[in-house]
Amino acid sequence: MKQEPETITKKELVNRIADRTGQTKVVVKDIVQMFLDEIIEELATGNRLEFREFGVFEVRDRAARRAQNPRTLQKVAVPAKKVVKFKVGRSMREKVCEEREEPVKPVPKVAAPKVAAKPVAPLIPPATPPAPPKSDSIF
Repeated sequence: MKQEPETITKKELVNRIADRTGQTKVVVKDIVQMFLDEIIEELATGNRLEFREFGVFEVRDRAARRAQNPRTLQKVAVPAKKVVKFKVGRSMREKVCEEREEPVKPVPKVAAPKVAAKPVAPLIPPATPPAPPKSDSIF
């Protein structure tokens, strides 16, 4: 059974980096936010960002198309737009896609609701009376 992935927030990443570097959380948060803002600015101007071994961010044009509303089945026009694409790098692909044995978290025990017991019929059929004794006569 596959477990749901955990959501990691920017705050959690800032805390981890601050702990590892010895910097204050405020400084690390500002640096992380500046980094993200720079990525957004570069993509907004149409530039491509390449981080070796990590991946590539780039903006692509998506053509206009006709789609269908699943509720009403009505055809609708979807205008052309720009979308951000990410192509994963080799190092990340190897790390994320490697097969690894994940520890199985124990399933919490849930107490079963208490229900009044109903009388249950015995599973063993009642004993049959013994056969009458055989007589010594032939007839």
